[in-house]
Amino acid sequence: MKTVLDIFFATILFVLLLPILTIVGLLIFFADFRSPIFMQERLGLQKLPFKIIKFRTMLDGEITLLGRILRKTGIDELPQLINIIFMDMSFVGPRPLTQDDVVRLGWDDKYYDQRWDYKPGIVGLAQLSPICHKKMSWFLDLHYIKHQSLYLDAQVMMSSMLIPFLGKDKVKKWMHKR
Repeated sequence: MKTVLDIFFATILFVLLLPILTIVGLLIFFADFRSPIFMQERLGLQKLPFKIIKFRTMLDGEITLLGRILRKTGIDELPQLINIIFMDMSFVGPRPLTQDDVVRLGWDDKYYDQRWDYKPGIVGLAQLSPICHKKMSWFLDLHYIKHQSLYLDAQVMMSSMLIPFLGKDKVKKWMHKR
């Protein structure tokens, strides 16, 4: 059911947002005449690799001025709608990690295997937390896994929809107070 809803809403959003996606892509391209798309291998369901699609926000290792705005508003994440349509991701779920992230965090043993039983999401509880620490991320991923429901997904989505209007920092502070 969740996958069907994800694909349905991702397709509708993609079509509705296509003009905005096109404008943002053109702005990024004309800023430095490079591809506006950033793709990176991440681990998804059952640790199967897939290519995550985002707007490029960095140039030569530095966040660009436009990149700061895109990241602050979460617009850089919108191309991931394609990842949802291709069933690599969900709207809500644990953050998609690189293999290097998994090793760096120490999440590569059997204890953490349950995390890989769920599709990664564009947004999740850990991404909405103002505390950025591997223990907090694991705690919030585990909380999501144990309490996954359409209601929890709706709460996370509603909170994340405030990001373009209020910014990530304000939404994270608001979520932390709840």
